[in-house]
Amino acid sequence: AGQSVSITSIIIVDSGSTDTHYLDDFAQKEGIKLILSDNIGFARANNLGFSEITDQDGIVVFLNPDTFLPENFLSQAIEVFNENLNAAIVSGKLLGFNPEQGGETGKIDSTGIFRKWYGRWYDRGKGENDSDRYNLIQQVPAVCGALMVCRMEPLHRYNGVVFDSDFFLYKEDIELSLRLRRDGWRLIYDPRLTACHCRGWQNKRGRIPFALRLMAAKNEVMLYRKHPSPYILWALMKYILVRVFRV
Repeated sequence: AGQSVSITSIIIVDSGSTDTHYLDDFAQKEGIKLILSDNIGFARANNLGFSEITDQDGIVVFLNPDTFLPENFLSQAIEVFNENLNAAIVSGKLLGFNPEQGGETGKIDSTGIFRKWYGRWYDRGKGENDSDRYNLIQQVPAVCGALMVCRMEPLHRYNGVVFDSDFFLYKEDIELSLRLRRDGWRLIYDPRLTACHCRGWQNKRGRIPFALRLMAAKNEVMLYRKHPSPYILWALMKYILVRVFRV
């Protein structure tokens, strides 16, 4: 939906689509920049888009094409930033959306990314009925990459490498979250902010191609190498289970 605050630029990066006709409607619109590239992965594609931003302050929104914001989302996000001057990322409650039925699923998609005691990262609340359970404003360990509302200041300190390009797909959002927290910034979850996300594969792991499951497992090992932790033992075990037994 159109937002109630001024947006200085919209940058759309298409990374390797075989059919780009869906972009035709945006080609002549003022304030929208289109970038077509090979399939360079989630991290590099977002970095490519970020490199086109000329503003040095304010906020930037990294938004998946299957994520939709209500009209007042950005104005509310700005208020949260103003209330939390040490926040690098602000996020809210992502709700599931079924494009075939054209409506919300009534299920939660993510209320932040958390870590189990043994090391597995997961989207909190994923698949649960939307209720009052996750209605507390709080700091979270990591934020889902489908929707990241970021303060520009800390991102500029990474000299254009917002997302680590070693991660082609999966876990790059967690890596950025860990890096920002390491550098003293906070990640704020505010349930008053809501958006819809059409997550692929319908939350069923068996439908995810083996190559993608293996990539996710490899990236989890790499994540713990970049941010050393005993949890790497769990990540290595997961990789072996996926690689050898295809679980």
